[in-house]
Amino acid sequence: MLFPTPSLSSADERVLADVERMREELRHQVRATPAKWTEGLRKFLTADAVAASNSIEGFRVATADVEDLMEGERDVEVSDENREETLAYQHMMTYLQTLHDAEDFAYSKGLLNALHWMLQGHRHAPRKPAGQWRRSPVYVTDSRDPSIAAYTAPDARQVPALMAELVDWLNADDDVHPLIRAAMAHLHLVSIHPWMDGNGRMSRSLQTLMIAREGTLAPEFSSIEAWLGRPGNTWEYYRELARRGAEYLPDQDVSGWVRLNLTAYHQQTQTVRNRLERSGRVLEILSAFATAEGMDERVVSALHDVAMTGRVRRLRYEHAEGLSLQQAQRDLRDLVASDVLSSVGRTRARYYTAGSRFPERALEVARTPMTLITPYPARAAR
Repeated sequence: MLFPTPSLSSADERVLADVERMREELRHQVRATPAKWTEGLRKFLTADAVAASNSIEGFRVATADVEDLMEGERDVEVSDENREETLAYQHMMTYLQTLHDAEDFAYSKGLLNALHWMLQGHRHAPRKPAGQWRRSPVYVTDSRDPSIAAYTAPDARQVPALMAELVDWLNADDDVHPLIRAAMAHLHLVSIHPWMDGNGRMSRSLQTLMIAREGTLAPEFSSIEAWLGRPGNTWEYYRELARRGAEYLPDQDVSGWVRLNLTAYHQQTQTVRNRLERSGRVLEILSAFATAEGMDERVVSALHDVAMTGRVRRLRYEHAEGLSLQQAQRDLRDLVASDVLSSVGRTRARYYTAGSRFPERALEVARTPMTLITPYPARAAR
């Protein structure tokens, strides 16, 4: 048995309508922005989702470092374990992104287990098999006392039947809004906990895939994993899961879970839209600066990375502009010589930050924090 999908309250319906409107507006914004510049945002959002979802499980790598690892940088100061977890998750997410418009697509136990192998194959062991349903009990322990089981997943003997039911549900047609179905799929999978490890990330990834296949936005713009990974939101996420009880009890009202996800959809869409708008303003400032300084327009992408993420590496700039190693090195060397950039570190570990002549206005726009709207005012609480 799976959790029944709850009916939406009038407040939920209002928030869902707001989310739909904002996502449609964001879709038009993305289409109106040159692909060269949205590509950088896509990479950032993917890296941010990977960094956030991994951080929930205790693997903490900064978004900028995830971006560097995704570009193929080898000299990134992270532990071997964090490197492995980051790259495994990024590879799985990259595959998920290709499935958003795949024709003749269907969910299956084989697909889910294959995705799990991509995520956990590097940790495969007889007692913790990757890509296979678990054969033994699994517990989510209390963060303050690991001797206490905060949640005990269903008996391993129930897993094949529960997953078969979930796959049937995933492939069924109903009149539930795709965003609500995606939220429910997350809850179903994380509650069944069908694998020995990686259940949280698999559940969040399944939600991302379902949102992307809804079709409004590309996968990179669809994930709420970055929202869930913010410390305060992670706490709310765990608290809402804890409200489901210490055992698998699907015959209950999960309206609170739906409300948490609607809040996540709403605020993550606000965040992405704001970043896209700030990125555009920063580009205008940097393009005008490059023109006034007689610089080649291509250096704007390097300056833009510095403004938006705090740094740029040679390999990232080289890939973004399709340059040779020598061209990229020469451009960055010239920017350092003119004090627009400052070089940090040596040889392969070198990266570049804002120098004394970097346009201050671009940094101000990039660093100005936004205020998130809370979609559920206190008076709208149930």
